[in-house]
Amino acid sequence: MLPAKARTAAPLSSPTDFPSAAVARPAGGRLLSIDALRGLVILIMLLDHVRDMFFLHVQVADPMDVATTSPALFFSRLAAHLCAPVFIWLAGISVWLYGAAGNDRRAVSGFLLRRGVFLVLLEVTLVGFAWTGTLPPQVIYLQVIWAIGLSMMALAALVWLPRAVLIAAGIALVAGHNLLSPLHFPVDSAWHVPWAILHDRTWIEVADGFRVRTSYPVLPWIGVIALGYAAGPWFAVTVPAAVRQRRLAGCGLAALAGFAVLRALNGYGQEQKWLAGSDALHTAMSFLNVTKYPPSLLFLLLTLGVGWLLLVWLERAQGSWIARRLAVFGAVPMFFYLLHLYVLQGLYQACVHRWGLNQGKVFGLDHVWQLWLGAAVLALALWPAVRWFAALKARRRDWRWLKYF
Repeated sequence: MLPAKARTAAPLSSPTDFPSAAVARPAGGRLLSIDALRGLVILIMLLDHVRDMFFLHVQVADPMDVATTSPALFFSRLAAHLCAPVFIWLAGISVWLYGAAGNDRRAVSGFLLRRGVFLVLLEVTLVGFAWTGTLPPQVIYLQVIWAIGLSMMALAALVWLPRAVLIAAGIALVAGHNLLSPLHFPVDSAWHVPWAILHDRTWIEVADGFRVRTSYPVLPWIGVIALGYAAGPWFAVTVPAAVRQRRLAGCGLAALAGFAVLRALNGYGQEQKWLAGSDALHTAMSFLNVTKYPPSLLFLLLTLGVGWLLLVWLERAQGSWIARRLAVFGAVPMFFYLLHLYVLQGLYQACVHRWGLNQGKVFGLDHVWQLWLGAAVLALALWPAVRWFAALKARRRDWRWLKYF
């Protein structure tokens, strides 16, 4: 989602925090391991969106109800929890790489503002229509693209902070926002709308017959993108790959250990407590059942911990067949995001037209394995278009609009 080729500008003002040296990237201008991880979570996202579109009659609430959800569906949904935190953290790293390639703080801040506004507008137009299929819309769901956009706009201000202060702010937002969970404002309060956007997942009544759902309260996501940006110097060419991998692995293991300890104590970091189930499997499901909206501290420790370890694995395997193909998906994330949403909506409408509705109101598949198979087939079907667009983006650096995809 970031330009492969940076504009010419003065180097960032603090060489300690933001080295102006070339970053560690292949000849094509992109970091393959970052694109590969982005591609991996994109494909997991595809599975979850197939579930959203074709499993509505067996919809999963958030947090997932362990007592009524099958293990297959639970763990499919749990895998999808990786997507937003990993993607937003990688966005922070990509912003740092954009700056380290020769853009000063003013250029980075301006770029973040423009990109953030673009993503917010995209969420309420093309993305929203892809989900609802209705014009004019009666409901707008402010989801992950909105959250990334607002996080980028916030990062536009945060990049001016010293790196140590930026890290402290990121940790405070990620680790401390759970303290704000009891805070709510009534609909007649002037704080209702801003707090709904920042931390309280709720409905905003805009007008008769039109309302907005703040599906992704943005405050903790600002912390995630800030920590991604702060981790950017690990990817400078002056940092050996082994050192970077040790740091990422150390952070990943520490995050998972912190998750295990805090979750076992049933204390801070997660409002919903885990309970012993009827068997070991359901106990494990309860233990892993973490809150995404907004993402709890334990949610972020679990998902980012796994994501950092996956990034180490993909960097070590970046010459492999699978990493190179995942990187193709990850090189054009917005193109894939829009493409797969419209293809899914078209397929759903075609299925309804052909076979009608079931479960009283929606068309749906019957088994989780069908969701996995459908996602795999769809990924293969979309591969030629993705590969073509990735090649176009790499070839036509002069087409500035391509950097948004």
